[in-house]
Amino acid sequence: MYGIGIRRVATAMVTASAATLLMTACQPGGSPAGAGSSPSGAPVKPAASTSTSSPTSPSTPSTPVTSVTSGSPTHTTAPSTGAKACGLSDLKASMYQAAVRPDGTGTGAAIVEFTNVSGKACTVQGYPTVAGAGNGSPEKNRPLKVTTTGGASTVKVAPGGKAFTKLTFVQVQGEADGYCKSGATPASYPTLVVGVPSAGAHQIALTDGVIAECDDKVTVTALTAAKPS
Repeated sequence: MYGIGIRRVATAMVTASAATLLMTACQPGGSPAGAGSSPSGAPVKPAASTSTSSPTSPSTPSTPVTSVTSGSPTHTTAPSTGAKACGLSDLKASMYQAAVRPDGTGTGAAIVEFTNVSGKACTVQGYPTVAGAGNGSPEKNRPLKVTTTGGASTVKVAPGGKAFTKLTFVQVQGEADGYCKSGATPASYPTLVVGVPSAGAHQIALTDGVIAECDDKVTVTALTAAKPS
């Protein structure tokens, strides 16, 4: 009787262990209860990431802005020479006939040179104005119509240095008093009044004759440091 009871107890224990194993195997996913599950028994899903990454746009280089100006012509400022503009008293003017001049019996062309008689360098720039002085009197000036030629630039004139301009006239033709091709009457001036920008008006006599020209026109070169021919 004692042996039979022991066997019954062992059998009951084996049966209970088998039942426990069977219940464990029947859990969802084959995992032990509580592992990878929520308290309600539903599978736990991995938490979604709360940080999102946006693609980085390549930085766009700045586009240079070009300023366009229209309307008025552009004026270029001449570089500084470190010297002031010449004044009237800084320059002494003289005039003589040019070597290269139009054919005819009038003056044709003349060179006007301006010598810096001051003790300091100064500058000139631009195109002179020209007027005939009637009877040699500036108050009786007769302005000539000026046509300019050549590019103007700042000319630095050292003490004792020179700046030049060339005047080319409409030439008188023929002998004696001559004639003008246009039919106008030739004009004769003992002196000219030549105006230099910022340096005043200079009354000048031709060293070798008088000014004889037609039509009261003159072509004027820009002031230059190089002596014209």
